[in-house]
Amino acid sequence: MFDAQCDLAALVYEVHQDPDAVLRSFAADLNARGCRVVGMVQAGQCADSSLSAVLLHSGETLLLAQDFDPAARGCRLDLARLQNAGMRIADALSHGADLLIINRFGKRERDGKGLSHLIERALDADIPVVIAVGRDHFADWIKFAGGMSVRLGCERDALEAWWRSISTSNARLDVGSLCEILK
Repeated sequence: MFDAQCDLAALVYEVHQDPDAVLRSFAADLNARGCRVVGMVQAGQCADSSLSAVLLHSGETLLLAQDFDPAARGCRLDLARLQNAGMRIADALSHGADLLIINRFGKRERDGKGLSHLIERALDADIPVVIAVGRDHFADWIKFAGGMSVRLGCERDALEAWWRSISTSNARLDVGSLCEILK
């Protein structure tokens, strides 16, 4: 399932870091360079009603939080809304992409649920994938990925270096977009 050429990257972050800002900025710059970035980044917090995600291929913001219940505790992720976001990302992938960005690797993905199916789908189509992985979930990530991923620090420079390395190693000269030419 996973590619030994490191087309799969984990952007590993600490509690005090903001992987979403790093991924959002990176995606915007790639799109400005003519690449097609598909996926989503998180907006808002998991433990309140602000939890949402921005679809990178359309710019649309989707609410992912459950309807507000003041008695609820912990993460308020609405699984039906996450599944809907996953279907929209899968549809966008079917139209082609240069990169898939997944906002988080968590317990649902660890268990083969959540957005994990999108990772396999992208890699099967030779589309590189980057996913934010909290340091506390990294051991689960290694098991999930079978050890076949690259670990990146939660820094824009690390993402850029990874992108340059896979873009060069996956060179395709028969495609017209700037991103495809740079690959």
